[in-house]
Amino acid sequence: MNTKRLFGAVVAGLALLVTGIAVAGSPATTQAPASRPPEYRVVHGWPVLPAGEVLGSVAGVGVDSHGEVFVFHRAGRTWPASDELDLAPIAAPTIDVFDGRSGALVTRWGANTFAMPHGLTIDDHGNVWLTDVALQQVYKYSHDGRLLLTIGERGVAGNDAGHFNRPTEVAVAPDGSFYVSDGYRNTRIMKFSAAGKFLFQWGTKGSGPGQFDLPHGVTLDAHGKVYVADRSNQRIQIFDASGHYLREWKDGRIGRPYAIAIDHDGHAFVADGGDQPKAPPDRSAWVEVAPDGSPLARIGRFGNYDGQFEMAHAIAVAADGAVYVGDITGARVQKFVRVGSSDEHATTTH
Repeated sequence: MNTKRLFGAVVAGLALLVTGIAVAGSPATTQAPASRPPEYRVVHGWPVLPAGEVLGSVAGVGVDSHGEVFVFHRAGRTWPASDELDLAPIAAPTIDVFDGRSGALVTRWGANTFAMPHGLTIDDHGNVWLTDVALQQVYKYSHDGRLLLTIGERGVAGNDAGHFNRPTEVAVAPDGSFYVSDGYRNTRIMKFSAAGKFLFQWGTKGSGPGQFDLPHGVTLDAHGKVYVADRSNQRIQIFDASGHYLREWKDGRIGRPYAIAIDHDGHAFVADGGDQPKAPPDRSAWVEVAPDGSPLARIGRFGNYDGQFEMAHAIAVAADGAVYVGDITGARVQKFVRVGSSDEHATTTH
């Protein structure tokens, strides 16, 4: 952590608690909450990187069943102003794996493989699913980094059943079938069998039910419902497993959703990138949402102190309730724990 972040750590941590209470109980809520809104604090000093190292732009984050946190980052590469993406593989490792409790670096891999890392998902078997928006591909890797499956043609965009156009994320069902949010250009959700066979798709460009304007993230709940972070429409859309529209969450407190994760209780955790027009001062934050779509707490604001974000891009929730948020512009990942949880006083190794 640099001196600037240390200077603001205590202030930012206190601000987080206040923000969570104020937003959840703001005048925009028609009914006073029946119980006290959840409060979170940032874990300072997490993760622990080797001396002199910093993460690249963090595009994806996931947590496995052992509490290890996988971070997919760009290792110094940035999105070009021209929007023409470099296809040359990044030489440095782009996957860093950290111990969730201590923050210690466990392992890293992905060197000379990816050109523009984006989404990361860990399935029930510990496999790691990745998307690369420059290489136009979706990948399934083993937990230790062995390539198991590739979908899409390297570097070739398209809108048919065998191509993507900047795919953003993967959601995996218990039977191994998976959904891909495809994404920046095709504005659709695609479903594939466990073996990678295309099954069906839905979605067109637009703002109506079942339409998308940059489907940037996708996840499933325990009942198989599909949740899509419809970024530029500033909403979460919810579908059944066959792609039939069920409902949407559209609330100013959720903001502009870049990613969504759901815990075992059905609570959703949404990363708000904060780049919507007329964004409020607390733009770029993460939001806990009840199963009925009611925002419970909004944590963070724009900034680069601990507990703040320049652009929240990815989010994951662990079995113990810890929340991990990737900041793509701030080039870091932060850990948040609920006040009063068993993990609240977790220490890190420096």
